[in-house]
Parts: sequence; structure tokens; C-alpha cells
Amino acid sequence: MKFLVMTLVSDKLRVGVLFGGRSGEHDISILSARSIINVLDKTKYTVVPIGIGRNGRWLSEGRSQQMLTPGYQRLEQDTTGPNKLLVSAEELGRLNEVDVVFPALHGPHGEDGTVQGFLDVVGVPYVGADVLGSAVGMDKAVMKALLSFHGLPVPDYQVVYKKELESDAQFVIGKVEKRFTYPFFVKPANLGSSVGISKVKSRGEVDDALSEAARWDRKILVEEAVDGREIECSILGNEEPVASVPGEIVPSREFYDYFAKYHDETTRLIIPADLSQELVKEVQRLAVLAFKVLDCSGMARVDMFLSRSTDKIYINEINTIPGFTSVSMYPKLWEASGLSYTGLLDKLIALALGRCQ
Repeated sequence: MKFLVMTLVSDKLRVGVLFGGRSGEHDISILSARSIINVLDKTKYTVVPIGIGRNGRWLSEGRSQQMLTPGYQRLEQDTTGPNKLLVSAEELGRLNEVDVVFPALHGPHGEDGTVQGFLDVVGVPYVGADVLGSAVGMDKAVMKALLSFHGLPVPDYQVVYKKELESDAQFVIGKVEKRFTYPFFVKPANLGSSVGISKVKSRGEVDDALSEAARWDRKILVEEAVDGREIECSILGNEEPVASVPGEIVPSREFYDYFAKYHDETTRLIIPADLSQELVKEVQRLAVLAFKVLDCSGMARVDMFLSRSTDKIYINEINTIPGFTSVSMYPKLWEASGLSYTGLLDKLIALALGRCQ
């Protein structure tokens, strides 16, 4: 295979780090990529940055480097050249030069199986879940349906389509109010980093919340608000995945929204979470089960709610390309479990190459 031949020529693996993209998580993807590139062991790897503009155009190595620079000028309007394809022959050639790709893309057109399918077609190994695991992990409605079918606990939810809202918003709101009591959450079905999410406390807030979610996706999830602690667990592996110690997020804001995740320094990450041994084992068991049910591989972060009144655990969602920024839970949980950030990246690359073999 290509990557085996190349490693005979050079002692270093060439790792393509893919970042940016068309989703609402473009900026977070850049932060993740910076962290990954900074931490990768340069004695083992040659890093090849591969940036994607907001318009989906794959960028040259020079422009990709620019994109990683703090305060960079946006490059998404770059439309140089007559070729209308978003991936040029030059960029395809760069892919042929790497041994493995590390996708640091979050959200649609990166975490949803589309890039994974593209990399499968061109024959390049990559870190993380394959097409199926990525797709069902990205779509919260499909994910919850699969988890429920296998008996895993999830908060009650209802799917609403943008088309329904456009046809008769008041009818949709009536259906939602019949099923849920206030407060409840409204979110895009296919997005992460809490983009487009609203906590709805009254009838007067429903219309704006649904409209905001519909800005980002044609499919919207309405979900009961569980009065619970926010617990997260990192998963690592292919056929035999293992779980990290759980951590807890204590946002200073009402819920763990985009600002709390990336800008609010008063948000607390408690690692490991203050849980009984029994609860730790149950969190880890459910996280591994969710990973397997959704046919994931390589890595994932499983986010859960622990009910304050009953200690029941609910699986909220799975992230098949979790954040890798300096404050992200995925690498921090593994560090607390005895695996350094550098060692984690080594392991993920080895898992990607192993799965390809």
C-alpha cells in the first residue's frame, strides 16, 4: 500500500492535517488544527497543512499556512483559476504525497462522512470514524434513533423540518408544546459546538429559536431539558475501544453554549468528575456501547447528562471529531487517564493506519 512504500523511503510519516471547511464551526476547526500541528512530534512526522475556505475551496499549502496564522485574513473568497471544482488537481496531488490524513474538520462537509468518503475514494488513510460512523454521529436525529433502538437512554426528542416551519409554524409550535414542557432545547440536527442552539423558556421564545436553528439546517431537533450535570467521556480505539476517565463541565452560563465553550474563562472543567466508582463504570460502559452501536472508530467524545434527582445517565450526543484546542475535553480527559496529548496523536495515527491495513 502507498503509505507502507513511503515509510521505506523516509523515516517520517507525512501527516496531512485537514481543517477549515464550510460549516459554522470553521473557526473552531482552525483552532483544533493549530493545536494538533503544534503537538505532533516533528521527529516522527512531516506535517502538511491542508486548509479549506468557507466556500469549500481547497487551498494551496501557502494559503493553508496563512489560514493557521492568528488574525489571518479570510481566504474563503479565493476563486483563482478557471476550474470550478473545489479540489484542484494540485490539491489532489498533495493528497497523494501524504501517508495519512488527520481531519480536524467539525460539522457538515467534514465530520459527516462526506470527506471520509472522498478520502476512501482516493485511497488515503485517515484518522477517525469512517463514512457510516461519521454520518450517523453527525445527524443527532438518526443518532438518537439508533441509540434508542438499542436500549441506550437518550432525552426525549422530536424532529421538525424547516419545510414544516415555512408551511405552518404555529401548527409546529403547537405539536412541540403538546410534547414538551418548558424549558426545552432547540438545535440544528447536523451541527456542533453549540452553534444555533437555544434554551426555550416560554412560548414567546419558540419562534425565534426554531428560526435560528433553521438558519443552519433543514432538520431541527427539539429536546427535553434534563436537569443534570454535564458529563463527558473520551473513547479511543477501533474494534476494542476503551474509555477515559469521565469529566464534568460546569458552565458559568445557563448552559454550555458556544460562548461558554470557547470564550468564557469562568467555565470549569472538572477532571476527573466527582462521581462514585459505580457511576464512573456506568458512564464508561454507556460511552463504549454508544461508540460501538454507531459503528465509530478511532476516536469520539460522548456527552451525557447525569440527572440531579435520580442519577440516571442520558446520552446527549457523540462527537466523532471532537475538539482538539488547548481547552478541549477530549485530549484533557486522556491526559488525566495517563495518555499525553502527543501520545494520543501517535495512537490515533496508528489506529488509522492499522484500520487501512
